[in-house]
Amino acid sequence: MTEETLAELGVALGDLHRVLRRTASQRTGRRVLPDAQVEVLRLVQRQPGISVREAAERLGTAANTVSTLVGGLTTAGLLSRERDPGDRRTVRLGLTDAARERMAAYSQHRSDLLAAALAQLDPDDRKRLLAAAPALSRLADQVADQR
Repeated sequence: MTEETLAELGVALGDLHRVLRRTASQRTGRRVLPDAQVEVLRLVQRQPGISVREAAERLGTAANTVSTLVGGLTTAGLLSRERDPGDRRTVRLGLTDAARERMAAYSQHRSDLLAAALAQLDPDDRKRLLAAAPALSRLADQVADQR
């Protein structure tokens, strides 16, 4: 594994992420959210009821940064905040119906884009890419754990 190969992998993954994100967002007819806001939404989707402090820890950022992101997403109607009944100082986060709808539309467009692009590839390349998906997911988890 050479530095050049690692750099090539990083560039390819970054390029794929950006083109999927922009194109899928354009197809939904909505403005592209900043990556940081998308990260918060995806985290809340995976862990409904997460607190701002817990989200900051999971994202590896300061609580006041997450609080600012949450404020923007709440104003945009994409996140709800509810006080924790067991600790009134803690706010629990949830997705709104608008956020769920937005994320589902984005996911569908992203899947459609990937399916169309994969269909254009050589069958062997398509097979290798699809087989690599679980390993890429584990790689993402490993990188996240190293923060």
